Amino acid sequence: MNTTGATSLSPAQLDQLSINTIRFLSVDAVEKAKSGHPGLPLGAAPMAYVLWTRFLHHNPTNPHWFNRDRFVLSAGHGSMLLYSLLHLTGYDLPLEQIKQFRQWGSVTPGHPERGVTPGVEITTGPLGQGFGNGVGLAIAEAYLAARYNRPGFEIIRHFTYGLVSDGDLMEGVAAEAASLAGHLKLGKLIYLYDNNHITLAASTQLTFTEDRAQRFAAYGWHTQSIDDGNNLDAIDVAIRAAQQETDRPSLILVRTHIGYGSPHKQDRSGSGNLNKPLGGESATVDALTGR
Repeated sequence: MNTTGATSLSPAQLDQLSINTIRFLSVDAVEKAKSGHPGLPLGAAPMAYVLWTRFLHHNPTNPHWFNRDRFVLSAGHGSMLLYSLLHLTGYDLPLEQIKQFRQWGSVTPGHPERGVTPGVEITTGPLGQGFGNGVGLAIAEAYLAARYNRPGFEIIRHFTYGLVSDGDLMEGVAAEAASLAGHLKLGKLIYLYDNNHITLAASTQLTFTEDRAQRFAAYGWHTQSIDDGNNLDAIDVAIRAAQQETDRPSLILVRTHIGYGSPHKQDRSGSGNLNKPLGGESATVDALTGR
């Protein structure tokens, strides 16, 4: 991530600048398109930043490097979060394509599509689809490792990470895939759950009040909960703990706030889908920077 001009900042300040850059690149693209979902990038940027800058093994100059970690944005409606990460970490995704978000002929469609955008692993449109695809990727890694690895020669060794939403966990296909992942003990599967308590139309209190952590524990998953989605250290510790859990897939429930920092939109269902500006970009800047 380009940090030119930021060398005088402390590590914590640089982290915050980087996260806000991800947030506002995403918001600006959605605002320009007058279409899209800015709420998820605003809330989930901190956990995505920690994952991509501290853990994800990948090669922007060779997106198809075979033993790369896989990242699946199951919550594909938040595609600008992924496009911002790809652009800022050096993939062949120029700013001009970010400016063409959701426009015909661009490589930045409304939902991520494999084969269209460098670095996109899986096409994720319908909710739950990416969740299931991630389980499939983890099964492939486990099979190849069992087939080809030898003591002292672990040539297949990568993680599958995903960012999943309330909508994903509400889908039946996700429940089936989660059950299979627990049964197969896919220890290299780690999902970050954007637990923002909001669905497209209303609060999850209306239709989705089950204990998700207990449900996944019953499937055979390792679960952890983080109360503050802006706590980078807590996210770091949780991912490291998940990596050490070799016999169970992991779900990290991260309490976030959809539309974080947006006046009149934070924690509201309307921030998930943009039909009009979030309340003024300058106002959002002020909310995030404290001005």
